[in-house]
Amino acid sequence: MKRAIGHILTLLSLSLVLGGSVLHAQTPSKNPSTDKKKENPHANSNNRRFMEYQVYDGDTVFFDVLKPAKVWQRMPRQRGKDWRKYYKLVHNFSKTYPYALLAREIVHQTDSIIASEGFSRRQEDKFINALQKQLFDKYEKHLRNLTVSQGQLLMKLIDREIGQSSYDIIKVYKNRMAAGFWQGIAKMFGSDLKSKYDPTGADAPIEDLVQKWEDGDFAGFYWSLFGKYPTVPVL
Repeated sequence: MKRAIGHILTLLSLSLVLGGSVLHAQTPSKNPSTDKKKENPHANSNNRRFMEYQVYDGDTVFFDVLKPAKVWQRMPRQRGKDWRKYYKLVHNFSKTYPYALLAREIVHQTDSIIASEGFSRRQEDKFINALQKQLFDKYEKHLRNLTVSQGQLLMKLIDREIGQSSYDIIKVYKNRMAAGFWQGIAKMFGSDLKSKYDPTGADAPIEDLVQKWEDGDFAGFYWSLFGKYPTVPVL
């Protein structure tokens, strides 16, 4: 029962972020979740950077400052309750953070469309329902394999990336009554949908993992703990 409730809360929260965030949208043919193309971040002119150079005796020498390379050493397996809790956090993070990044990406894509497209309320509702169904069809099977603790972590990470707690997401994109109902269910099973992400307090260990991910160090760090690289969900 507890596992099922965790799945329901996770699916509800994620689907509302990915689908419900499209308050105003375009026609389904422009659906960002299906027409998404992988872009080279360096292709954006705003991200381009010219290398510095100097001329020595007629020869042009380019130079740059390279990011230090880290060599991770395999750590002996640690014992104790706190270490077991941390190992579990690192493993769960590898399974859930890609979904939080996906949610942020889709929200940003749809936000840019909102600024340039205008539709009637009926067209908006039709598009939102179609988008939610597509996202559920694509990701529900994967999300149902998450554990309760992974679902709770995912909701925290969504709050970090989107800037809204799960309670706020449900309240805004459904209604206050639905938010209160799911908050009551969550409380029964030890969760709090109103809980805000606290990067300098209770969630500091999670924030440290996020920084490792952003710096490209997470896979190496994961290997140092478990002796293997993380299996990241293919989205």
